Amino acid sequence: MKILVINCGSSSIKYQLINTESQECLCKGLVERIGAVTSIIKQEFKGEKPFKKTMVIENHASALKTVMELLVEADNDHLQSLDEIEAVGHRVVHGGETFKDSVLIDEDVEEAIQQAFDIAPLHNPPNLDGIRAAKKHLPNVPHVAVFDTAFHHSIPKHAFLYGIPNRLYRRYKIRKYGFHGTSHYYVSRKYFKETQRKKEGSKIITCHLGNGCSVTAIKDGQSYDTSMGFSPLEGLVMGTRSGDIDPSILFYLIEKEELSLANVHALLNKHSGLLGLSGYAADMRDLLEEAENGDRRCTEAIDVFCYRVRKYIGSYIAALNGVDAVIFTGGIGENAAPIREKIMENMDFAGVKLDLNKNKDRGGSTLITTEESDTEVHVIPTNEELVIAIDAAKIATASKQTPWA
Repeated sequence: MKILVINCGSSSIKYQLINTESQECLCKGLVERIGAVTSIIKQEFKGEKPFKKTMVIENHASALKTVMELLVEADNDHLQSLDEIEAVGHRVVHGGETFKDSVLIDEDVEEAIQQAFDIAPLHNPPNLDGIRAAKKHLPNVPHVAVFDTAFHHSIPKHAFLYGIPNRLYRRYKIRKYGFHGTSHYYVSRKYFKETQRKKEGSKIITCHLGNGCSVTAIKDGQSYDTSMGFSPLEGLVMGTRSGDIDPSILFYLIEKEELSLANVHALLNKHSGLLGLSGYAADMRDLLEEAENGDRRCTEAIDVFCYRVRKYIGSYIAALNGVDAVIFTGGIGENAAPIREKIMENMDFAGVKLDLNKNKDRGGSTLITTEESDTEVHVIPTNEELVIAIDAAKIATASKQTPWA
Protein backbone atom coordinates (compact mmCIF):
# COMPACT_ATOMS: atom_id res chain seq x y z
CA MET A 1 0.00 0.00 0.00
CA LYS A 2 1.06 3.58 -0.64
CA ILE A 3 0.61 5.49 2.60
CA LEU A 4 1.08 9.23 3.06
CA VAL A 5 2.53 9.99 6.50
CA ILE A 6 1.97 13.52 7.83
CA ASN A 7 3.65 15.11 10.85
CA CYS A 8 2.42 18.65 11.55
CA GLY A 9 4.36 20.93 13.87
CA SER A 10 3.44 24.44 14.92
CA SER A 11 5.08 26.00 11.84
CA SER A 12 6.11 23.01 9.75
CA ILE A 13 4.87 19.87 8.02
CA LYS A 14 7.03 16.82 7.43
CA TYR A 15 5.65 14.18 5.09
CA GLN A 16 6.63 10.90 3.50
CA LEU A 17 5.06 8.63 0.91
CA ILE A 18 5.82 5.05 1.94
CA ASN A 19 5.25 1.72 0.22
CA THR A 20 4.46 -0.54 3.18
CA GLU A 21 5.02 -3.74 1.21
CA SER A 22 8.62 -2.91 0.31
CA GLN A 23 9.01 -0.59 3.35
CA GLU A 24 10.55 2.00 1.01
CA CYS A 25 10.22 5.75 1.29
CA LEU A 26 9.10 6.84 -2.19
CA CYS A 27 9.06 10.56 -1.41
CA LYS A 28 9.87 12.82 1.51
CA GLY A 29 9.22 16.49 1.98
CA LEU A 30 9.24 19.38 4.41
CA VAL A 31 7.33 22.65 4.57
CA GLU A 32 9.02 25.12 6.92
CA ARG A 33 8.15 28.57 8.32
CA ILE A 34 4.39 28.27 7.80
CA GLY A 35 2.82 31.66 8.53
CA ALA A 36 6.11 33.56 8.18
CA VAL A 37 6.92 36.17 5.53
CA THR A 38 8.33 33.42 3.31
CA SER A 39 7.97 29.66 3.61
CA ILE A 40 10.31 26.99 2.26
CA ILE A 41 9.21 23.73 0.63
CA LYS A 42 11.59 20.84 0.02
CA GLN A 43 10.59 17.59 -1.68
CA GLU A 44 12.52 14.62 -3.02
CA PHE A 45 11.19 11.55 -4.82
CA LYS A 46 13.32 8.42 -4.70
CA GLY A 47 15.83 8.50 -7.54
CA GLU A 48 14.94 12.06 -8.55
CA LYS A 49 16.58 15.44 -8.00
CA PRO A 50 15.51 17.32 -4.84
CA PHE A 51 13.02 20.16 -5.29
CA LYS A 52 13.11 23.41 -3.30
CA LYS A 53 10.84 26.43 -3.53
CA THR A 54 10.22 29.60 -1.53
CA MET A 55 6.70 31.01 -1.37
CA VAL A 56 4.09 32.48 1.00
CA ILE A 57 2.08 29.87 2.93
CA GLU A 58 -0.32 31.27 5.50
CA ASN A 59 -1.51 28.16 7.34
CA HIS A 60 -1.47 24.36 7.47
CA ALA A 61 -4.43 24.05 5.11
CA SER A 62 -2.59 26.04 2.42
CA ALA A 63 0.59 24.07 3.09
CA LEU A 64 -1.14 20.71 2.59
CA LYS A 65 -2.86 21.97 -0.56
CA THR A 66 0.57 22.83 -1.94
CA VAL A 67 1.96 19.44 -0.86
CA MET A 68 -0.84 17.59 -2.67
CA GLU A 69 -0.19 19.59 -5.84
CA LEU A 70 3.56 18.95 -5.69
CA LEU A 71 3.13 15.23 -5.16
CA VAL A 72 1.40 14.79 -8.51
CA GLU A 73 3.10 17.60 -10.44
CA ALA A 74 6.58 16.17 -9.95
CA ASP A 75 8.04 14.09 -12.77
CA ASN A 76 8.45 10.70 -11.08
CA ASP A 77 7.72 6.99 -11.42
CA HIS A 78 6.19 6.57 -7.97
CA LEU A 79 2.95 8.59 -7.88
CA GLN A 80 0.88 9.64 -10.88
CA SER A 81 -2.35 10.50 -9.08
CA LEU A 82 -3.55 11.17 -5.53
CA ASP A 83 -5.93 8.25 -6.09
CA GLU A 84 -2.93 5.93 -5.61
CA ILE A 85 -2.69 7.01 -1.96
CA GLU A 86 -4.61 4.34 -0.04
CA ALA A 87 -4.46 5.82 3.47
CA VAL A 88 -3.00 8.70 5.47
CA GLY A 89 -1.18 8.21 8.74
CA HIS A 90 -1.02 11.19 11.10
CA ARG A 91 1.44 11.59 13.93
CA VAL A 92 -0.44 12.83 16.99
CA VAL A 93 1.71 13.67 19.99
CA HIS A 94 -0.75 13.26 22.88
CA GLY A 95 -3.47 10.65 23.15
CA GLY A 96 -4.07 11.13 26.88
CA GLU A 97 -5.56 8.10 28.61
CA THR A 98 -8.08 7.67 25.81
CA PHE A 99 -5.91 6.15 23.09
CA LYS A 100 -3.80 3.11 23.87
CA ASP A 101 -3.38 2.20 20.19
CA SER A 102 -3.54 3.80 16.76
CA VAL A 103 -7.10 4.51 15.62
CA LEU A 104 -9.20 5.31 12.56
CA ILE A 105 -10.04 9.02 12.72
CA ASP A 106 -13.67 10.09 12.97
CA GLU A 107 -15.38 13.08 14.59
CA ASP A 108 -15.17 11.52 18.06
CA VAL A 109 -11.42 10.98 17.68
CA GLU A 110 -10.96 14.56 16.52
CA GLU A 111 -12.88 15.76 19.55
CA ALA A 112 -10.72 13.65 21.88
CA ILE A 113 -7.53 15.03 20.32
CA GLN A 114 -8.91 18.53 20.87
CA GLN A 115 -9.67 17.74 24.50
CA ALA A 116 -5.95 17.07 24.97
CA PHE A 117 -5.03 20.61 23.84
CA ASP A 118 -4.60 21.71 27.46
CA ILE A 119 -1.94 19.08 28.15
CA ALA A 120 -0.18 19.34 24.77
CA PRO A 121 -0.67 22.98 23.69
CA LEU A 122 2.38 23.07 21.39
CA HIS A 123 1.66 19.81 19.56
CA ASN A 124 -1.96 18.67 19.43
CA PRO A 125 -3.44 21.83 17.84
CA PRO A 126 -1.20 21.67 14.72
CA ASN A 127 -1.67 17.87 14.65
CA LEU A 128 -5.45 18.37 14.46
CA ASP A 129 -5.10 21.19 11.90
CA GLY A 130 -3.16 18.78 9.71
CA ILE A 131 -5.76 16.05 10.06
CA ARG A 132 -8.65 18.32 9.10
CA ALA A 133 -6.77 19.85 6.17
CA ALA A 134 -5.65 16.46 4.84
CA LYS A 135 -9.19 15.06 5.05
CA LYS A 136 -10.39 17.88 2.80
CA HIS A 137 -7.82 17.03 0.14
CA LEU A 138 -8.09 13.26 0.51
CA PRO A 139 -11.69 12.72 1.67
CA ASN A 140 -12.18 9.21 0.29
CA VAL A 141 -9.32 7.38 2.04
CA PRO A 142 -8.96 6.26 5.68
CA HIS A 143 -7.09 8.65 7.97
CA VAL A 144 -5.35 7.05 10.96
CA ALA A 145 -3.98 8.70 14.12
CA VAL A 146 -0.79 7.20 15.55
CA PHE A 147 -0.02 8.51 19.04
CA ASP A 148 3.40 9.21 20.58
CA THR A 149 1.96 8.24 23.95
CA ALA A 150 0.45 4.86 22.96
CA PHE A 151 3.56 2.70 23.51
CA HIS A 152 3.86 3.97 27.08
CA HIS A 153 0.41 2.84 28.25
CA SER A 154 2.03 -0.30 29.68
CA ILE A 155 3.86 1.77 32.33
CA PRO A 156 2.69 0.58 35.77
CA LYS A 157 0.76 2.89 38.05
CA HIS A 158 3.57 3.19 40.60
CA ALA A 159 5.75 4.62 37.81
CA PHE A 160 3.24 7.01 36.22
CA LEU A 161 1.68 8.61 39.31
CA TYR A 162 3.10 11.87 40.69
CA GLY A 163 3.37 12.66 44.38
CA ILE A 164 0.43 15.07 44.34
CA PRO A 165 -3.10 14.61 45.71
CA ASN A 166 -4.69 11.62 43.98
CA ARG A 167 -7.87 13.59 43.30
CA LEU A 168 -5.87 15.65 40.76
CA TYR A 169 -5.11 12.49 38.82
CA ARG A 170 -8.73 11.33 39.02
CA ARG A 171 -10.11 14.73 38.04
CA TYR A 172 -7.57 16.03 35.50
CA LYS A 173 -5.61 12.88 34.56
CA ILE A 174 -2.34 14.46 35.71
CA ARG A 175 0.17 11.60 35.35
CA LYS A 176 3.23 10.57 33.36
CA TYR A 177 2.35 9.79 29.74
CA GLY A 178 5.68 9.62 27.95
CA PHE A 179 6.45 10.53 24.34
CA HIS A 180 8.58 9.46 21.36
CA GLY A 181 6.68 6.18 21.66
CA THR A 182 6.89 5.29 17.96
CA SER A 183 10.67 5.72 18.03
CA HIS A 184 11.21 3.69 21.20
CA TYR A 185 8.90 1.00 19.83
CA TYR A 186 10.68 0.86 16.45
CA VAL A 187 14.26 0.61 17.72
CA SER A 188 13.33 -1.96 20.38
CA ARG A 189 11.66 -4.17 17.74
CA LYS A 190 14.62 -3.66 15.42
CA TYR A 191 16.91 -4.79 18.24
CA PHE A 192 14.90 -7.96 18.85
CA LYS A 193 14.87 -8.74 15.13
CA GLU A 194 18.58 -8.13 14.56
CA THR A 195 19.80 -9.97 17.66
CA GLN A 196 17.20 -12.76 17.55
CA ARG A 197 16.54 -12.10 21.25
CA LYS A 198 13.12 -12.83 22.72
CA LYS A 199 11.05 -10.06 24.22
CA GLU A 200 10.15 -12.20 27.23
CA GLY A 201 12.71 -11.71 30.00
CA SER A 202 14.50 -8.88 28.16
CA LYS A 203 15.66 -5.64 29.77
CA ILE A 204 16.68 -2.83 27.42
CA ILE A 205 17.04 0.93 27.64
CA THR A 206 16.41 3.08 24.58
CA CYS A 207 17.78 6.62 24.30
CA HIS A 208 16.10 8.89 21.72
CA LEU A 209 18.39 11.90 21.58
CA GLY A 210 17.64 14.78 19.25
CA ASN A 211 16.26 18.28 19.71
CA GLY A 212 13.75 16.51 21.96
CA CYS A 213 15.18 13.72 24.11
CA SER A 214 13.83 10.83 26.14
CA VAL A 215 15.04 7.58 27.69
CA THR A 216 12.76 4.55 28.08
CA ALA A 217 13.13 1.41 30.18
CA ILE A 218 11.64 -1.54 28.27
CA LYS A 219 10.85 -4.78 30.11
CA ASP A 220 9.61 -7.88 28.26
CA GLY A 221 9.23 -5.71 25.16
CA GLN A 222 6.91 -3.21 26.86
CA SER A 223 7.53 0.30 28.13
CA TYR A 224 8.10 0.16 31.89
CA ASP A 225 9.18 3.76 32.57
CA THR A 226 10.21 6.78 30.53
CA SER A 227 11.82 10.15 31.19
CA MET A 228 9.22 12.45 29.62
CA GLY A 229 6.11 12.85 31.70
CA PHE A 230 2.82 14.77 31.72
CA SER A 231 4.31 16.82 28.90
CA PRO A 232 7.44 16.56 26.73
CA LEU A 233 9.16 19.02 29.09
CA GLU A 234 10.09 16.54 31.81
CA GLY A 235 13.27 14.49 31.89
CA LEU A 236 16.51 15.11 30.01
CA VAL A 237 18.09 18.43 29.09
CA MET A 238 17.07 19.01 25.46
CA GLY A 239 17.72 21.50 22.67
CA THR A 240 15.62 24.29 24.17
CA ARG A 241 13.73 22.49 26.96
CA SER A 242 14.93 22.45 30.56
CA GLY A 243 14.01 18.89 31.48
CA ASP A 244 13.75 18.10 35.21
CA ILE A 245 13.72 21.17 37.41
CA ASP A 246 12.86 21.94 41.04
CA PRO A 247 9.27 23.34 40.86
CA SER A 248 10.07 25.94 43.54
CA ILE A 249 12.42 27.63 41.05
CA LEU A 250 9.35 28.69 39.08
CA PHE A 251 7.78 30.52 42.04
CA TYR A 252 11.15 32.12 42.83
CA LEU A 253 11.56 33.37 39.25
CA ILE A 254 7.98 34.66 39.05
CA GLU A 255 8.66 36.74 42.15
CA LYS A 256 12.16 37.95 41.24
CA GLU A 257 11.66 38.54 37.51
CA GLU A 258 7.93 39.40 37.65
CA LEU A 259 7.26 36.83 34.96
CA SER A 260 3.82 35.88 33.66
CA LEU A 261 2.84 32.22 33.31
CA ALA A 262 3.27 32.58 29.55
CA ASN A 263 6.79 33.90 30.10
CA VAL A 264 7.65 30.96 32.35
CA HIS A 265 6.24 28.51 29.82
CA ALA A 266 8.34 30.06 27.04
CA LEU A 267 11.43 30.17 29.26
CA LEU A 268 11.32 26.45 30.04
CA ASN A 269 10.30 25.27 26.56
CA LYS A 270 12.04 27.64 24.17
CA HIS A 271 14.97 29.33 25.94
CA SER A 272 16.41 26.66 28.23
CA GLY A 273 18.19 23.34 27.68
CA LEU A 274 21.37 23.36 25.60
CA LEU A 275 20.52 26.80 24.23
CA GLY A 276 20.09 28.32 27.67
CA LEU A 277 23.12 26.62 29.20
CA SER A 278 25.49 27.50 26.38
CA GLY A 279 24.05 30.89 25.48
CA TYR A 280 25.04 29.96 21.96
CA ALA A 281 23.08 27.18 20.23
CA ALA A 282 20.55 24.38 20.65
CA ASP A 283 22.18 22.17 18.00
CA MET A 284 24.66 19.65 19.39
CA ARG A 285 26.79 19.87 16.24
CA ASP A 286 27.40 23.57 16.87
CA LEU A 287 28.16 22.97 20.54
CA LEU A 288 30.68 20.21 19.80
CA GLU A 289 32.46 22.47 17.31
CA GLU A 290 32.69 25.36 19.77
CA ALA A 291 33.72 23.04 22.62
CA GLU A 292 36.58 21.82 20.41
CA ASN A 293 37.65 25.45 20.12
CA GLY A 294 37.68 25.81 23.89
CA ASP A 295 34.32 27.46 24.61
CA ARG A 296 33.69 26.84 28.32
CA ARG A 297 29.91 27.30 28.34
CA CYS A 298 29.40 24.99 25.37
CA THR A 299 31.55 22.39 27.13
CA GLU A 300 29.48 22.77 30.29
CA ALA A 301 26.23 22.38 28.34
CA ILE A 302 27.51 19.13 26.82
CA ASP A 303 28.61 17.89 30.26
CA VAL A 304 25.18 18.57 31.77
CA PHE A 305 23.43 16.89 28.83
CA CYS A 306 25.55 13.72 29.01
CA TYR A 307 25.38 13.51 32.80
CA ARG A 308 21.58 13.69 32.76
CA VAL A 309 21.34 10.88 30.17
CA ARG A 310 23.81 8.72 32.12
CA LYS A 311 21.86 9.32 35.33
CA TYR A 312 18.60 8.20 33.73
CA ILE A 313 20.24 5.10 32.28
CA GLY A 314 21.57 4.25 35.74
CA SER A 315 18.18 4.76 37.38
CA TYR A 316 16.50 2.55 34.80
CA ILE A 317 19.07 -0.20 35.31
CA ALA A 318 17.92 -0.13 38.93
CA ALA A 319 14.24 -0.07 37.91
CA LEU A 320 14.73 -3.06 35.58
CA ASN A 321 17.05 -4.88 38.02
CA GLY A 322 19.70 -5.12 35.31
CA VAL A 323 20.04 -4.41 31.61
CA ASP A 324 20.85 -6.42 28.49
CA ALA A 325 21.41 -3.55 26.08
CA VAL A 326 21.39 0.24 25.75
CA ILE A 327 20.25 1.60 22.38
CA PHE A 328 21.00 5.06 20.98
CA THR A 329 18.82 6.65 18.29
CA GLY A 330 17.69 10.08 17.07
CA GLY A 331 19.79 12.81 15.45
CA ILE A 332 22.29 13.06 18.32
CA GLY A 333 22.09 9.42 19.36
CA GLU A 334 22.81 8.15 15.84
CA ASN A 335 25.42 10.68 14.73
CA ALA A 336 27.32 12.15 17.68
CA ALA A 337 30.00 9.59 18.60
CA PRO A 338 31.66 11.88 21.21
CA ILE A 339 28.32 12.22 23.02
CA ARG A 340 27.74 8.45 23.12
CA GLU A 341 31.27 7.96 24.44
CA LYS A 342 30.85 10.60 27.12
CA ILE A 343 27.47 9.22 28.23
CA MET A 344 28.75 5.67 28.57
CA GLU A 345 31.99 6.50 30.42
CA ASN A 346 32.15 5.63 34.12
CA MET A 347 29.60 2.84 33.64
CA ASP A 348 31.91 0.15 35.02
CA PHE A 349 29.22 -1.09 37.39
CA ALA A 350 27.21 -2.19 34.33
CA GLY A 351 30.23 -3.80 32.69
CA VAL A 352 30.12 -1.46 29.68
CA LYS A 353 33.22 -1.65 27.49
CA LEU A 354 32.90 0.62 24.49
CA ASP A 355 34.78 -0.18 21.28
CA LEU A 356 35.97 3.31 20.37
CA ASN A 357 36.59 2.45 16.71
CA LYS A 358 33.12 0.94 16.25
CA ASN A 359 31.63 3.93 18.05
CA LYS A 360 33.11 6.27 15.43
CA ASP A 361 31.49 4.37 12.53
CA ARG A 362 28.41 5.97 10.97
CA GLY A 363 25.55 4.49 9.01
CA GLY A 364 23.21 1.61 9.74
CA SER A 365 22.78 -0.36 12.93
CA THR A 366 25.99 -0.95 14.85
CA LEU A 367 27.06 -2.79 18.00
CA ILE A 368 29.60 -0.44 19.56
CA THR A 369 30.78 -2.49 22.54
CA THR A 370 33.52 -5.10 22.71
CA GLU A 371 32.94 -8.85 23.08
CA GLU A 372 34.02 -8.56 26.73
CA SER A 373 31.30 -6.04 27.54
CA ASP A 374 28.61 -7.34 29.92
CA THR A 375 26.11 -4.83 28.55
CA GLU A 376 25.67 -4.31 24.81
CA VAL A 377 25.41 -0.80 23.41
CA HIS A 378 23.78 -0.43 19.98
CA VAL A 379 23.18 2.43 17.55
CA ILE A 380 19.92 1.85 15.67
CA PRO A 381 18.56 4.53 13.30
CA THR A 382 14.93 5.22 14.06
CA ASN A 383 12.11 5.21 11.50
CA GLU A 384 9.00 6.64 13.11
CA GLU A 385 7.38 7.28 9.74
CA LEU A 386 7.53 3.59 8.84
CA VAL A 387 5.78 2.68 12.12
CA ILE A 388 3.05 5.22 11.36
CA ALA A 389 2.69 3.94 7.78
CA ILE A 390 2.44 0.28 8.81
CA ASP A 391 -0.12 1.04 11.52
CA ALA A 392 -2.14 3.16 9.07
CA ALA A 393 -2.07 0.36 6.48
CA LYS A 394 -3.27 -2.24 8.99
CA ILE A 395 -6.11 -0.11 10.29
CA ALA A 396 -7.09 1.13 6.84
CA THR A 397 -7.27 -2.44 5.53
CA ALA A 398 -9.40 -3.51 8.49
CA SER A 399 -11.72 -0.53 8.04
CA LYS A 400 -12.28 -1.42 4.38
CA GLN A 401 -13.22 -4.96 5.38
CA THR A 402 -15.80 -3.73 7.85
CA PRO A 403 -19.36 -4.08 6.42
CA TRP A 404 -20.56 -0.72 7.72
CA ALA A 405 -17.46 1.28 6.69
